[in-house]
Amino acid sequence: MNVLLDHFPEFRDGFIGTVSITAVSSVIALVLGVLVAGFRVSPVPPLRFFGTLWVNLLRNTPLTLLFLVSFFVVPEIFFPGMSPFVLGALALGFYTSAFVAEAVRSGISTVPLGQAEAARSLGMTFSQTLRMIVLPQATRTVLPPLSSIFIALTKNSAIAGAFSVTELFGWTTLMSEQGYAIGPIFVWVAAAYLVVTFSISGIFRVLERRMEVAR
Repeated sequence: MNVLLDHFPEFRDGFIGTVSITAVSSVIALVLGVLVAGFRVSPVPPLRFFGTLWVNLLRNTPLTLLFLVSFFVVPEIFFPGMSPFVLGALALGFYTSAFVAEAVRSGISTVPLGQAEAARSLGMTFSQTLRMIVLPQATRTVLPPLSSIFIALTKNSAIAGAFSVTELFGWTTLMSEQGYAIGPIFVWVAAAYLVVTFSISGIFRVLERRMEVAR
């Protein structure tokens, strides 16, 4: 308890940092994931190729390597002066978007093909069909795997602490360097992560119930 009370402002900042990078990278992953999933099922071959390349490349790249590229290559070549928070959120969001894309693509495959064919017979474009017909129906199937993906994203955010991003891992390192026993530190950090992950699970459970009622 002493380690928490004596350094509560640092713990609070770390917790807020973890929540912030989780939220921002989740938005990035969701937007990119849905877009790439659309590419994967697109009738345009170059878009399908790009979507497949994106998913296979990012899913098979270690996240730590992606962070290294984001922090030491991207600022030097493309965007010098970017904050560590932005770089960390981009690395985490891009990585997770590949898993989101596969979850969304799997959900799209559960929608009967006749739905898309009926939409095309009415003169709707592919993007209109996907946005207005297919994705709304696929949402119920996609929600459970998305919950697991975003919980994994929360845990993966700990890597950002090794790259000067303020979050719970950074607080753990600071307290350990000051001589506090590592056991109590891990207990408080684990409790903080449980709060975040249980909140994510709760949000998705509410969404699933609402989708069931709407069905």
